[in-house]
Amino acid sequence: MMNAALIIREAEQADLPAILALYAQPEIDNGEVLPLGTAEDIYAQFKRYPHYKLFVAEAQGRVLGSYALLIMHNLGHLGAPSALVEDVVVDPASQGEGIGQAMMRHAMAEARAAGCYKLALSSNAKRERAHAFYEKLGFERHGYSFHINLGEDVV
Repeated sequence: MMNAALIIREAEQADLPAILALYAQPEIDNGEVLPLGTAEDIYAQFKRYPHYKLFVAEAQGRVLGSYALLIMHNLGHLGAPSALVEDVVVDPASQGEGIGQAMMRHAMAEARAAGCYKLALSSNAKRERAHAFYEKLGFERHGYSFHINLGEDVV
């Protein structure tokens, strides 16, 4: 079960090596990670967005999970903001201990506190365990998710 000493906090630049190591998992970046300097540049860009934050779940000084949360202002929905969760990851050795659940509850609380009308995320269609996890937390499949690979020629 989840360690009672789990802390979810906004990430600091010093957390980036641990976060990058989490992204090396086969289901995320499959052993490849950004060079630390590139990650630091991207992290600096995060800090310039008004409502884009990177969070870590930490216990006993060790980063066990991470997620990013973007809160967007909208003209639709009568101006109510919406929130988007990205890059959810938990250390494989700590999966099943409630860390992902704690991070998603944290994301929900952050979005609710910001007055968001929804919190959305996407998950690769192949990741059935992840889908079951999100549904267990109350997320519902809604509509369709579309993407286009911008690295290829687009018509």
